This record gives sequence, structure tokens and C-alpha cells, in this order.
Amino acid sequence: MFSAFSSIDYHSIRASTPAQTAVKRLNGIGEVLSGLDITAIHTQDEMAHALWTLDTADKCVRLILTEFRSERTTDIVRKANSLIDLIEAARDEVSGYRGGSRVLS
Repeated sequence: MFSAFSSIDYHSIRASTPAQTAVKRLNGIGEVLSGLDITAIHTQDEMAHALWTLDTADKCVRLILTEFRSERTTDIVRKANSLIDLIEAARDEVSGYRGGSRVLS
């Protein structure tokens, strides 16, 4: 699931405009999320941490949309919406994850 976040090319973006800064920040959120591994969740604490990370990422994306309201471009909105969709899908997966036959304790 989180590998969807890893397709972002972080090194090709140099922020010289506010819109590029917004895109760079959104890409950074994707980079952080690409490091999450649902299969490594074994306990309720790990699940809670993953959900907290996803909720925080969602809030950051929405904050970027607010902060760069006047510089919003189609690219910013598309990247933000894509991240929000991926975060929601990951949140659903984490919430329902039981690791096959494994039961979280």
C-alpha cells in the first residue's frame, strides 16, 4: 500500500516559487509515508502509531492547501488530492489489518 507514495521524484524539484514550495512539501509528506510498513504492525501501539502518522500527514496536506491557497495550481491540487486519497486508503487498511491470522495484542 505505502509503495504508492514512493513513486515521487524528490530530487527533480527545486522550489523557486511558492507553488513549487507547496509541491516540494507535498512530496516530502509522500516520502515520509513511503517508509511506513503495514506488515510490520504487530501490536495495538504500532497500529495507533501508524494511524497517528497518517492523521498527521493528512492534516499537513490540508494545511499546505490552506497556506498556499492563492498559489494553488492544478498540480498542487492534484498532488494533494492524491495524497489525501492514499492516506485514507492506508488508514482503512491499517484499521482493518490483522496480519493474516495474526491478532494484534
